[in-house]
Amino acid sequence: MPVHELSSIDRRALLAGVAGGVAFASAGCLGDDEAGDVEPVSLDGERACDQCGMIVEDHPGPVGQIHFEDDEPEGGRPAQFCSSTCTYTYRFDAEDGGREPRVTFLTDYSRVDQEAFEEGDDVLFSSHVEADAFARTTELTVVVGSDVAGAMGPEVIPFSDDADVDAFVDEYGGEPIDAESVDRATVDGS
Repeated sequence: MPVHELSSIDRRALLAGVAGGVAFASAGCLGDDEAGDVEPVSLDGERACDQCGMIVEDHPGPVGQIHFEDDEPEGGRPAQFCSSTCTYTYRFDAEDGGREPRVTFLTDYSRVDQEAFEEGDDVLFSSHVEADAFARTTELTVVVGSDVAGAMGPEVIPFSDDADVDAFVDEYGGEPIDAESVDRATVDGS
């Protein structure tokens, strides 16, 4: 019997060691972003969109920010945007230029009390620039092709809650897709 107890202890020690080694190795491979050290910032004030130059908080709809691996050469801050469209366009251009985004944040309309309003023929959603209004694109579903416009016209509208996505699609139409699946064609056709 003592041999069996020793085997169980050895096996548990081995499994614990392997699990600890895998966790340690994974932490190094996943990078800082996976460690969760990147947080969104507020985009209030006179912050200009890095894609189009418009003042972020002056326009309706979702806004975004991108934190890059190369230490945010946008002046020591994340890149900031007046729309989801500008966020994705800038990200695609940056990736084509060899830059690596650590994390992309968009307004999460599941986190805020959005207001829908009409301006001319467009239905628009309120803008939310406070830091706690953002979620990582890895946590979001976006709706493309809806009746809701944003700062740059047709817009990609993000949500973290599936029930909110369903309610939005029922009211405004569009197609839900994973926010990380958005590509240039998606943005151009939104």
